Amino acid sequence: MTVAARRTVLKGIGAAGALGALAGCGVPAAYIEPSERAGKDLSGRDRRLTFANWPLYIDTDDRDRTRRPTLDDFEKRTGIDVRYTEEINDNDEFFGKISPSLMNHQDTGRDLVVISDWMCARFVRLGWVQEMDRARQPNVARYLDPLLRTPHFDRGRRFTVPWQSGITGIAYNRRRLGREIRHVSDLWAGDLKGRVTLLSGLDEAFALLMQGDGVDITRWTEDDFHRMCDQVERRVRSHHIRRFTGNDYIKDLAGGDVLACQAYSGDVIQLQADDPDIVFVVPEEGAELWAESLMIPNLARHKRNAERLVDHYYDPEVAARLAAWVAYVCPVPAARDVLASSKDKELAALAEDPLVFPDGALRERLAIARDITPEERPDLARRWNSLVGL
Repeated sequence: MTVAARRTVLKGIGAAGALGALAGCGVPAAYIEPSERAGKDLSGRDRRLTFANWPLYIDTDDRDRTRRPTLDDFEKRTGIDVRYTEEINDNDEFFGKISPSLMNHQDTGRDLVVISDWMCARFVRLGWVQEMDRARQPNVARYLDPLLRTPHFDRGRRFTVPWQSGITGIAYNRRRLGREIRHVSDLWAGDLKGRVTLLSGLDEAFALLMQGDGVDITRWTEDDFHRMCDQVERRVRSHHIRRFTGNDYIKDLAGGDVLACQAYSGDVIQLQADDPDIVFVVPEEGAELWAESLMIPNLARHKRNAERLVDHYYDPEVAARLAAWVAYVCPVPAARDVLASSKDKELAALAEDPLVFPDGALRERLAIARDITPEERPDLARRWNSLVGL
């Protein structure tokens, strides 16, 4: 399972548009006031919690795939039973599954969920998640990567905590292309006509393309967006762009049908195991750093238990074990020293991989994009989807 399969395509205007339409028809606003978000916490006498995540997004035992060592250790240490479900396959689909409960001020049956930050922004704006108690999360307070502490939608990370992170950049086959790629503009060279793909998801694609145009993605404007779309449209019409993809770009790149593409760092680490000629590049003008984050929905019945589990994964020892299995950008930089001290050569080498633990020079070129506001989304999604063909 690749990160691309988790960072899924935004189809049409999506659920945010549906909520806006309801509000326009006289239906009460979906926003929940802070005073109405907490339910009766049963954590003290009911030592369990329900944790919803994406498939294949946690470590498992090679000999028994039903065992999840880092989760099993939490259960043994705390006596808290974790019902772990792999039910999230699409951000919009999951939003649609639990939004009726949240909108109507009802318990979702889940104490902890993981979704992409662009969707987390929607939950935070609607007041559908609870603020976490950092006094109960000393590891989060101490070890959370400074680069991930202040996304635009959740300053100070009061409502969300990154589960894993990643980079959207460029992947290419160095042997087949016969040269290096260092800039986004290199994708538009004549020898790549018809051999380039871009990501089809609006939220996944737009930031890197803007960075290639010299835009500061922490403060981009609608004019920046439409100028980028104008350029993409010209390259679609000239057939320079082969197509727009979801996670199937991996097959195209590995098979040689595509020589260069927009890609996710975690995918390329997996591809390099079979083909070391496949290279991942953070362009010199920068790349987008993104995260998929943990949240506690409103009225969750085991909030304190969920906060303890979040903090468990910010222990550097635990974070290192998870990073070694999933190979995405680890949101706990201190986990690097844990892996570096390992006697296992492969684990020690992972500590030196900048796609898992970005070094200082790389970190300076990474930025978290300003999220698309509810007011902007309908028009921007309509423009982007007309290019992609959705």
